[in-house]
Amino acid sequence: MEQNLRTIDWNVSTMDRSLSYWFDSLTADDDSIPLEWRISDALNMIQCIYYPVLAIGGVPVNVLTIGILSRGKCGLSKCVTRYLVAMSAADLLVIILDLILRHIPIVYWEQFQFLWYMPVCNIHAVLLYAATDCSVWFTVAFTFDRFVAICCQKLKSKYCSEQTSAVVVGTVTVLSCLKNIFWYFMLTGRYSLQNDPWFCDITMDVLESFVWIAIEFLHNILTPAIPFALILLLNALTVRHILVSSRGRRRLRAHSSGESRRDSEMESRRKSIILLLVISGNFILLWALLMAYSLWSRMWYLGYQSVYIPDLLLDLSFMLELLSCCTNTAIYAVTQSQFREQLKKVLKYPFTTIAKFIQC
Repeated sequence: MEQNLRTIDWNVSTMDRSLSYWFDSLTADDDSIPLEWRISDALNMIQCIYYPVLAIGGVPVNVLTIGILSRGKCGLSKCVTRYLVAMSAADLLVIILDLILRHIPIVYWEQFQFLWYMPVCNIHAVLLYAATDCSVWFTVAFTFDRFVAICCQKLKSKYCSEQTSAVVVGTVTVLSCLKNIFWYFMLTGRYSLQNDPWFCDITMDVLESFVWIAIEFLHNILTPAIPFALILLLNALTVRHILVSSRGRRRLRAHSSGESRRDSEMESRRKSIILLLVISGNFILLWALLMAYSLWSRMWYLGYQSVYIPDLLLDLSFMLELLSCCTNTAIYAVTQSQFREQLKKVLKYPFTTIAKFIQC
């Protein structure tokens, strides 16, 4: 059975790579070491610091965001608040399941060799990919909600409600879990501790089967290829509608009043579209490389080898994808003034409590 497990062809064995190896490789005065290897070793050294720092910052930041948004004092509608809370909760799960329990053990494999004796990798994969799907499709759901609220006034009162958002969030969660159950049967329970798109060992029978190829293509299309297309389409339609309606409102107000006054409706729409575009743009920018690499790697394995992409891009794509789970709090703080006020109060609370205690 062990001979039937998938092995990865590395220029240098992954298990031989450690922080000292990468440092020696970078500092070695050896012209025979290719530039690609040096860049890859530099990325590996960066990951040794980058991933722990991202985990230390990402967990409390998302917990803080969930707490602030759940209080409902940020001036956002209840349906928007529910979507943003769901996105933060999914990002928190991705940080725990992907960053802390997957990538950090790969970087510090010497300290996590005990995982080889814990046959739970396929269960881990099901939970991880379900959480990732939730994070991606919650973003799509939020984008569609804002599209309806801005462009479809007749449907707005029915769709953009707290009850509808709860149903959408629940449906996406259930479907994401059901969609990824098959990973339990396709992957083995043994961790590979290698920086590969599939972090569990895979039998060659599964890897070379047409069923695996079809499932892998479908997985990459559903997450995140289709969300990419939907977000771009919805954002384009939303921006077009806002531009057309804003020109019409300006002409109407100038004709009726003879002067240009502050339009509260357009101000509200402007803030809404800024939040929408920044969240959507952040998702597309940080996920694009991983999507492209995943599709290319499958085409390469099938024999379409016209374009070579170095493995170091996989490291970089994972780093960007995981960063996307930690940036939404900064986005809310930049675009939402009331969120900033609530964030300041929460950050000041421990210090004000200590000051009151000292005074007493």
